[in-house]
Amino acid sequence: MENTVEKNIQPAPSSFKADVWAHFGFYNIDGKKELDKTHVICKLCKAKIKYFGNTTNLRTHMARHHPEDANEVQPKVRNIPGDQRTLHQCCKLPTNSERAKKITQSIACFISKDLRPYSVVENEGFRYMLKTVEPRYAIPSRQLFAEKAIPLLYEETKKKVAEALKKATRVALTCDAWTSRAVQSYVTFTAHYITDNWELESRVLQTTAINESHTAAHIKENIQSVAQEWQLTTTDLVIVTDNAANMLAAAQLGNFQHVKCFAHTINLVAQRALKLPSVLRLLGKIRRITGFFHRSATANHVLKQKLLELAPHKLTTDVATRWNSAFDMIDRFLEQQPAICAALLSAEVRKCGASICTLDETDVANTEEVAAALKPLKEATNIMSEEATPTVSVIAPLHAQLLHETKAGFCGETALVREIKQAIHEDLAKRYTSVTDKNMLHISSSLDPRFKTLPFLSQDEQKDIHSKVIAEAATLEVIYYIF
Repeated sequence: MENTVEKNIQPAPSSFKADVWAHFGFYNIDGKKELDKTHVICKLCKAKIKYFGNTTNLRTHMARHHPEDANEVQPKVRNIPGDQRTLHQCCKLPTNSERAKKITQSIACFISKDLRPYSVVENEGFRYMLKTVEPRYAIPSRQLFAEKAIPLLYEETKKKVAEALKKATRVALTCDAWTSRAVQSYVTFTAHYITDNWELESRVLQTTAINESHTAAHIKENIQSVAQEWQLTTTDLVIVTDNAANMLAAAQLGNFQHVKCFAHTINLVAQRALKLPSVLRLLGKIRRITGFFHRSATANHVLKQKLLELAPHKLTTDVATRWNSAFDMIDRFLEQQPAICAALLSAEVRKCGASICTLDETDVANTEEVAAALKPLKEATNIMSEEATPTVSVIAPLHAQLLHETKAGFCGETALVREIKQAIHEDLAKRYTSVTDKNMLHISSSLDPRFKTLPFLSQDEQKDIHSKVIAEAATLEVIYYIF
């Protein structure tokens, strides 16, 4: 029966030029070949629509009932007196429609997650993209995103994070103070907790400007303020900070359970080794060479040509606040050493008038020794940075391993290597020496299946730690039965 009805729908006359007529037609007048133009028939759903001699009702029907096909029948450009560029506007999405709300929310997520300025909604390319994706959508103003959409998204996200923190048994809070390029001081707080699925989650709670002095008292107040805002119990709260004196004092003032960031500890230890006169001299020479290739377009072009069989990596220059950038600079320099030497000796680079010379054989050998001596610290940094599980159990084993590897007395070591290792060993030996730190780190390691035998401790120390763990477990069992 349906096929019979479809055959009776006659296409619109050829004089009807609008694209929308591809989806509409007319019935014949009963018993005649003339078309019944009082109503049009939708070929998609067989709906009968009143026809008034224009396509307004047809386009409204397509937008309401067949939006996926509506874009194919948008009005074409028509020359209208007064403005040759004016377009007949298609049926716009209501701002309160579900689709318009979802698009607005997705733009807010894009601005937030990618840290884009509000002005991105006014950019020509962005507007063109959205016009292509959804021509019916009217992009709101930047003011709406700044005053409504982003704040609403923030409140929704904050509520979800707060609910997740309430479910967590324990929460660790990372406190990190830093300075922006505009010389404005900030402190960022990040929460870490274990979910019901035993997965480690990390959420940045807030970044706050610090206008007062960075005293221990002020930092303690900031920590307590964050704990109060996010309803965290301070008695169960664990604070992780760097080794700065004001951070350590703030943890003591607030009586927080405190863990010193091991990655920052490694940075301090490595910085001491990098400040040795012999190492400083080598770093200065390498830094001068890498800086030259960064400044000179000609030298950089020649270096790329001289890479030959080497990996096409760019030279890097170290940053004073991150010791591993110095290691990366040395490592990349050694990798590209043949190409660097060939490029500096080429006629094109020498024409630039540069008086840059590559390292001699002794300096290259010393650079290789520096890289080898610092490699254990680099590996330890990578372990702490890439770990997807709680890292407190790894601190004691890594600390013990680094102390062992930097111990003096290994045969075949040069004076430079011994000097570097001695500096590292002396600094490391002063870290995590308090009884509180040792107990916390050793107990954490004993609960980790990888280190539960505590092979880095003596037998007496192993027995002592295991006894403390058993006693603590017995206490928890008693509490469990009471409740």
